[in-house]
Order: sequence, then C-alpha cells, then structure tokens
Amino acid sequence: MANDRLRDALNRGGLTVDALAEHVGVDPKSAERWITQGRVPYPKNRHVVAAFLRESESYLWPSAVSEAKLTEASGSEVVQVYPSRSAIPRELWDRLLDQATGRIDVLVYVGMFLTETPNLLPALEAKGAAGGRIRFLFGDPASREVTRRSTDEGIGKGAIAAKIRNALAYFQRIADGPGVEIRCHATTLYNSIYRYDDEMIVNPHVYGLTAPHAPALHLRRLSAGSLFETYGRSFDAVWETAKPPKW
Repeated sequence: MANDRLRDALNRGGLTVDALAEHVGVDPKSAERWITQGRVPYPKNRHVVAAFLRESESYLWPSAVSEAKLTEASGSEVVQVYPSRSAIPRELWDRLLDQATGRIDVLVYVGMFLTETPNLLPALEAKGAAGGRIRFLFGDPASREVTRRSTDEGIGKGAIAAKIRNALAYFQRIADGPGVEIRCHATTLYNSIYRYDDEMIVNPHVYGLTAPHAPALHLRRLSAGSLFETYGRSFDAVWETAKPPKW
C-alpha cells in the first residue's frame, strides 16, 4: 500500500524523491519504494526523513512506532506546564516570535494580548515576505459559539464579539501581505493554539475561567512524538472549516 502521507509531505515541501534520497543517503529506488510500496525505512533513516520533512515519525509511519516509545516521546515534548497562560514569561513569547522563520499558526477567539508585543505587525510582515507562512484564526463574531463563550464568562452576550472585531481591525493591516492569511472560525474552542515552527503554546479552556487564567503547555516537537502533532492537526482541521473575515 502506498504511503500517501509521505508523498503529501514531499509535495507540500516542493521536494522530489531524488532530493529525499540524497538527503538521507540512500538509493532513489529505495526512497521511491517508501512511497509507492509503503516500505518502512530503518529507524535511523526514519528519524532523518521525519526531521527533513518536519513531520513526526508516528504520523509518517504509524505502525512503525511502538506504543511505549510513542508515549515516552510524547511526554518528552512537554517542555513546561504553566498554571495559567498569564504565568508564561514575556521573554518566552518574544523568543518564539523572534526565532520563528517558517510557520506561525494562531488559533484563538480574540488573542489581543499578542498585540502587547512591540513591533508585532512589522515582524509578521517581514517573516511573511521572507517566505514564512502565517495563519491567524479568530472567532467568527457573528457565531453562536462566540456568543455562548461570552455568556459562559459572564461578561455579556456581545462582549467577546466586540473584542474580536477590535482584533480583526488591528490585524487587517497585514491581511494582504505575502504569506499572511487570516480567517474566522465558528467552532467550539477547546484550546487556543500558538505555534511557532516546532514549538507551541497550548492554552486549554476551562469552564468558568477566562483564557489567561487557564493552564498552558509549552511543547517542542519531537519526530517520534505525537502530542505536538495532535494539536497541529487540530489547528488544520479548524482552518479547513474557517472563512475569510467580513472586514
């Protein structure tokens, strides 16, 4: 059976089988069989391929990673657990933004605290112009889900919708920039996600608490882990359902 995940990862990176084979140090025919026949590379080659394609081994070859190894590696992806998002040091947010070059993904309802970063918009514009992909997902201010969240927080039916419109007005200034995409979603937001290349902040939502007071996880991607990948796929799933905002 063909390995469509491996094929798709190559296509998304604009890479050829020959380029993959050269990077790993194998014959191109061997690399071709990994795709067309679903052959599983040796462990050392799996690690190299996963790192090269910026995917996890467990995603590219689900059957090749034992449950015990997957559990161990996934646990190692947790860098730090914070009792609340507000407890995350400002220096960490600044470092994540400064060092990100290829991918920034943000899934929130509002996320206005991000605007506290000096020169945020010029930094995002520069990263997009340099070839990075920047995706922002805000809540749809007209959605029932946003109204429900606002009511649950006890701040009035339209409070969060108003905050979202303020956030959209702020980020609209870079909406047409290269590499920048902004959409609105109408999903129940179980977690806010902030991805910067291979690091991520996940802010689980807790009923009765506002996002700044809910716990947060700092994750760093490992090729044999699955925790980072799980949240990455969650972001992509929401992205596919989202639509451009009504400026």
